[in-house]
Amino acid sequence: MEFKEVVRNRYSCKKYSDRPVEAEKLNAILEAGRAAPTAKNLQEQYVYVLQSAEALAKVDAVTPCRYGAPTVLVVAFDKNNVFTYPGGKRDSGVEDATIVATHMILAAADQGVDSCWINFLDPEKLAEGLGLPENEEVLMVMDLGYAAEGAGPLPNHSSRKPLNETVSWL
Repeated sequence: MEFKEVVRNRYSCKKYSDRPVEAEKLNAILEAGRAAPTAKNLQEQYVYVLQSAEALAKVDAVTPCRYGAPTVLVVAFDKNNVFTYPGGKRDSGVEDATIVATHMILAAADQGVDSCWINFLDPEKLAEGLGLPENEEVLMVMDLGYAAEGAGPLPNHSSRKPLNETVSWL
């Protein structure tokens, strides 16, 4: 699929079938995340692949937004391995993990796998439930799978503001 089709057609799936994501497709998605750029190439991201009933139940305990997805990726980053920007008020952790997650969402669409970015959760409770290391901060959860029959984008999916309302030339 051409890139412009991937970004135009990808939507947040909110109803999944029980069809599992094939290993080769999941690996391609994970590789896209691994290839994502990070500040100073620190690669502070960590991705957890959840597929067991036990692991998925831990996600369900902190959010109603798994929507039946058979695979969930938890994207986290090592808070102790980030680049601190000049001024000392910000670091690269959140944005680098966001770039990684975005690469994986677009790679999923390219593989014909549906996804949904989930941040309607308490990341600390999820990290605790999964037993993640204390130095890691959960950024988001990503549902992965195949849309159930009748699923599709929200009615306003294609509605976008004109470019002149979101971009200024200085």
